[in-house]
Amino acid sequence: MVSFFTTPTSAKKRKRAEGSKSTKASGREKKKRTEDDEISSDEEDETRQKPLDGSEDEQDEFADETVADKRRRLALQYLENTKAEIEEAGFDAEEIDRELIAQRLKESVAEDKGLIYRHLADHLSFSTAPHSFFRADTKSTTGITACYPYIYTASKDRHIIKWAIPHPPSPAVKPKQVLHTRCISKKNDQNYEGGHVDEIIAMAISHDGKFLATGGKDNRIVVWDPETLKPLKIFKQHRSPVMGLAFRRNTHQMYSCSADRTVKSFSLDELAYMETLFGHQDEVVGITALAGERCVTVGARDRTARLWKIVDETQLVFRGGGEGSKKRAPTGAEEHFTEGSMDCVSMIDEEHFVTGSDNGSISLWTINKKKPIYTYPVAHGKPDPLQSTSYTAESSVNESTFPPPPPQPRPITALAAVPYSDTFFSGSYDGYVRVWKVSADKKRIEAVGGLGVPEEDEPSYSIVAEGECEGEGKEKRKEVDTVGSLPSPAPTPHTNPTTPSPDPRTRGVINAISVFETSEKRNILEGAAAVAGELCVAVALGKEMRLGRWLTVPGKNGAMLFRVRGKAGDGMGKKTENRETDDGIVGMRGNARGLR
Repeated sequence: MVSFFTTPTSAKKRKRAEGSKSTKASGREKKKRTEDDEISSDEEDETRQKPLDGSEDEQDEFADETVADKRRRLALQYLENTKAEIEEAGFDAEEIDRELIAQRLKESVAEDKGLIYRHLADHLSFSTAPHSFFRADTKSTTGITACYPYIYTASKDRHIIKWAIPHPPSPAVKPKQVLHTRCISKKNDQNYEGGHVDEIIAMAISHDGKFLATGGKDNRIVVWDPETLKPLKIFKQHRSPVMGLAFRRNTHQMYSCSADRTVKSFSLDELAYMETLFGHQDEVVGITALAGERCVTVGARDRTARLWKIVDETQLVFRGGGEGSKKRAPTGAEEHFTEGSMDCVSMIDEEHFVTGSDNGSISLWTINKKKPIYTYPVAHGKPDPLQSTSYTAESSVNESTFPPPPPQPRPITALAAVPYSDTFFSGSYDGYVRVWKVSADKKRIEAVGGLGVPEEDEPSYSIVAEGECEGEGKEKRKEVDTVGSLPSPAPTPHTNPTTPSPDPRTRGVINAISVFETSEKRNILEGAAAVAGELCVAVALGKEMRLGRWLTVPGKNGAMLFRVRGKAGDGMGKKTENRETDDGIVGMRGNARGLR
């Protein structure tokens, strides 16, 4: 009996025979397939080696061709092929123009919204900026503002003048007066509804030139029609003189500050007052704003700057007024002076701003720290020591026994920054508008020079700049910096008349500065030839200070216009794209080229 688990021998032989047959058959097929592949490969090689029609003639034709001749022949052939494709597909110049214009307008809108941070200081020629002085028969000019192509000025005797900027620009052609108005009421006549009844000390205009606002010592804010210079609305909510005005960028929302220690907001679309914010402990003498729904103010002798978040009705307090310890630099060049009051402020971007004080220092602030991250002292220098006849009534004085008081730094009277850029300007009564640059890491202030002052006429002097390190313990550092090569200031009531007097660019006190750019976007929309962007700086000058008469400086009452263009052979600046969040601009990424 055959076992259940065994297989008969005949069955095994039968299986082995069938398997060997199949193996032999598969081997023959594989060998045949390999031969076919080899044959087909040989055929392909033969086909590949066969020359195309006329190729042998072409090779013979260019056999003696050099590498340079071959490149030239291929370039000409490429141009001919491209020309043939264009002729076949057609060339739409209008569509290309529309794309270029659309791209340029997008960049302009991004700049207006603060989405692009521009590095201009290294690409603009400030020393060669031409200037033109223009004036009317008025007292000290206390306010100036601009909306291209017009400049508006205000003076202590209640004159408001509209000036037209010459086009094309020419240093020999001054701005032309096109409209003028004066508030002719009796002083402090509260029933007068035609404008101001006391000195005008603040001025601002909206981005589109639709509303012009002025503030005065009569506690009034007057909104004017810029086309006719006729009053549209008079706000009387403040109880003390209106010290400053600012418009939120690209809107008709206006902010005001006053000696009554309040900040108020207005909506000029409805010509309506909105709300009041409290917090300062002294007169609020300066205010600034950009695209965000916030503003920054300075409170004079309370020595604080405050960031107001209008929607949240909250504020951030930044405290200045460090001790004036007389520590010297390694070279013993300069002393430190106590800060008595913060007098002016200007926002650089949504996170940084600069302030100017009565001790001549300019401070850089960030909203993330309560103290300034960098302070540049004695930014506009000091006058010469007083003569004996100026500080005593004695006919003969021994200066060794009764020495003159030490000279004090000139206070910062005006600040203005190019929005969302690294460039800003400052003014005092030394005769020059000074240009400043914020470093790439936004932690330092660097002096660039004087506006309209040739570089060869700019001797330099060293001062001590104080900043804050980002290391452990945030230790203070002292650095010797160089003020951008400026000539000695013009003589003032506190200077020695025997000192030789250079030719200052701005004679008098700089009471206000307005910075604006010529509009390339407007030229494009009107179909005119686009020109490179131009930065204009308008300066209000007077013999007296804006808020009082405690100092009289030799000079003229009026205004001056500087035109700043790019350096020869250089672009108009580098741009970096800001990263925007719900709370404003907080960073940068990418880069681009150009001013506008």
